[in-house]
Amino acid sequence: MKIALIGYGKMGKAIEQIAVSRGHEIVLRITSSNRHEMTPQALQQADVAIEFTGPDAAAANVMECLDAGVSVVTGSTGWNNDIPAACSKATQQGVALLHASNFSVGVNIFFEVNKLLASLMSGRTEYAPAVTETHHIHKKDKPGGTAITLTEQIMQQGGLLGWSLDGEDNAPGIIPVYAHRIGEVPGTHSIKWSSVIDDIEITHTAHSREGFALGAVLAAEFVSGRSGIFSMQDVLGIVR
Repeated sequence: MKIALIGYGKMGKAIEQIAVSRGHEIVLRITSSNRHEMTPQALQQADVAIEFTGPDAAAANVMECLDAGVSVVTGSTGWNNDIPAACSKATQQGVALLHASNFSVGVNIFFEVNKLLASLMSGRTEYAPAVTETHHIHKKDKPGGTAITLTEQIMQQGGLLGWSLDGEDNAPGIIPVYAHRIGEVPGTHSIKWSSVIDDIEITHTAHSREGFALGAVLAAEFVSGRSGIFSMQDVLGIVR
C-alpha cells in the first residue's frame, strides 16, 4: 500500500516506522514547510492519506485529499464542525473517510467500557461523573478529542446536559472535564463516578505514541480499496 503522510511530526514519524515495517511505502510527506507540494497529482500517488496535523489545518487537508479522490484516515481533533462536510465529500467522491479521536486499540476498547459503565449508571443520581485527561504540553486543543468522545458517550446515556472545562460551570447535569498538560505525557484518561458512599473509576494510560501509530496504520489498511464512512469500531470489529 502506498501512503501519503499529511503531518510529519512525532506522530507522522511513528506512523512511518510502523507502516514501513508492515511492508507499506510512504510516497509523500507533507509538513507546514512544504505544504505547497500537496498537489492533487502528488496525492494521487497514494492509496490512502494519513492526516495528523492540528485543528486549524485539518479540514482543508482532508478536503484536498478527498477532492483528489484519495481516501483519508485522520486523527486530527478540534475540527468537529467540519466533519459532516468531509463525510459528504467522501461519499460524493466514492472514497473512504475514517476519523477517530484516538486510534489506540486499547482506547477504543476503553470507549466500549465507558459506554457500558455509563449505561449501568443511567438513572443513578447518587453518582456524578467527571472526566480527567492528561497530555503533553504540545497538544493544541483543550480538552482533546478523546476526552470529548468519552464525555459525549456518557451524555448519550441520558440525564446529563453538557460539559464544562475544568469545572467552570458546576450546574446540575454538567460534567466537569479536567484537562492537564504535563511534560511529554502521551495520554491518560480517567472517568470517575463519585457518590458520598464510594467512587468507581476507570483509567486508560498510554505508554508511548506507538499504540496510536499502529492503530492509524491498521485503519489505513482497512479503508484501502473501500468507499464509505468508517470508524475504529469497524477496523477492530467491535459490535455491541
